This record gives sequence, structure tokens and C-alpha cells, in this order.
Amino acid sequence: MMQEYEYEYAQFIYYTPGRLDKQSQLWPVRAGRSIAKPSYEVGPKRIECHSLHFVSEGKVRIEWAGNWAELQKGDLFCLFPGRTYYYRQLTSESQLRMSWLALDGARAGALLELADVTPDRPYREKAVTPTVKASAERVIDALAVAERRKPAEAMALQGMVCELFAGLILDKTPMETEAQTGWIRECLDFIELHATEGISVQQVAAFAGVHRSYFSNVFAEQVGMPPMKYIQRIRMEKARLLLTETDATITEVALSLGYPNLYTFTRAFKGYYRVPPLSVRSTRREPSAER
Repeated sequence: MMQEYEYEYAQFIYYTPGRLDKQSQLWPVRAGRSIAKPSYEVGPKRIECHSLHFVSEGKVRIEWAGNWAELQKGDLFCLFPGRTYYYRQLTSESQLRMSWLALDGARAGALLELADVTPDRPYREKAVTPTVKASAERVIDALAVAERRKPAEAMALQGMVCELFAGLILDKTPMETEAQTGWIRECLDFIELHATEGISVQQVAAFAGVHRSYFSNVFAEQVGMPPMKYIQRIRMEKARLLLTETDATITEVALSLGYPNLYTFTRAFKGYYRVPPLSVRSTRREPSAER
């Protein structure tokens, strides 16, 4: 419920994060909604967290570090911790209406950067799509009734905040969002995680968001081998560990690594290490790969 204040009618919602909230490294601190009075202005002020403001109606001018921007319905801005801001209502046919969500935690800054909102440019025009607006409203409504000590509610809140950022993060290819070596490194992690599921080069290229031929060329150049050979290497290394460090049967090893049957696995293992898996199991010796 909104209450009247000097410059606005506003609803303020406060949330105290619990252990599960802080483990996520991203948690809400407070939220609210406001309808500006004609004299509405805030600041200059500094805050200790990240505060996202979603413009629902009207116009607002935000000033920071000698810069300024005039925003309207569908835009958003963020107050970053430790920086001085000033913002006020501009003349418009509609009263200024905003919703806001203040967030804390180590992940907040990085996620805002992915959403193309940074301390140097703390706003984004036309970012509040219907999906983003609905996500933000869900978080604010949930905070209004949340009970901090209920783990299920804390987890649900985390999901809602992540859903909000999923709507805000721009859909760019890895080549646009970070250095080339960065997205190749992410592909290596993807392969390490899913190699035992029989993934294909096309699936890894799709994960990277680039064409398969381009992906294969860049991967081979930076890793030193084609992606298919790298996938095989990861599977064989996992096979060696299972054979030398566990009592899993060879059939169990084969199926655990995503091979359809014992014969296919044995042929692949022998082709890579030049010895059958049974010999490694019987001697518990380290095989050397065919290079």
C-alpha cells in the first residue's frame, strides 16, 4: 500500500537476506513503487547496493559524474554503490511512475554489465519489455510477502531475480560479449561437463552461438586440435580414470561414458591408447595415448 511522502506517493518493501540468499551471491535488499508529485527530486545521494529503477510512466532526468540522461516509459536506470546520483521528474503528459529493486551480492555488478548497464552508462533505453516488466513486478510482489527464514521462499526469490536478469541480458554471441579466448574456454568447460553424454561438435558450436565451421577453425587454432579429437580425449581420460581408480566393470565404464555398447567403447579405447581396456584394468597401469 502506498503512503504519502514529501515528494511522492510510495510503497517501500524491505528484505533481510538469510543464509541461502547470501550463498547465491545475489539477493534483494528492498523494493517498491512510486508516483511522483510535481516537485519530485532525489539526491544528491549515494547508496551501498545496486538499485534498478524501471520507468512505467512519465519522464525522469538522472545525473551522475557530470553526465546526464533523460528517460521515459520503458527505460531503466541503476544506482551503483558508492557513486553520487541526482534524479528528478521532467514535465510530461503523465506523472512519473517507477518501480525499483535494490540488489546486493558479488554477482550483481557482473549481471548488470551483461545487461549493458554499467557505472559509466547506468541506464538503458527501451529495456523494460513486457517480459522484463512482468518479471520485476513478480519479484516486488514476492518480496512484499516473503518470510526470510523459509528456505523455499528464498529459493523462489532467487529464481525470480535470475528470471529478471535473463530478460535483461542482451542476446549477443560470445564474440560480442567477451574476448575470443573467453568463449573458447567456456566451450572447454562445456565439453568437460557433457563429454560423457555423447555430445557432437554441432552441439558445442550451438552452445558457443557460432557456425560449426567457424567454431571448428577457431577451436583448432586455439586448442591445438580439432574439437572432435578434443571430445574424444576427454572421454578417454575419463575412461582411464574409471578403469584405474574404480572397480566399475568395463561394460559399466562404456555405458557411463555414453558409448552404446562394450564393443564400440573397446574399439575407441584401443584406437586411442593402443591397448584394450582390459589390460589397463588387469595391470592398473597408466596407458599412453596415440598422438
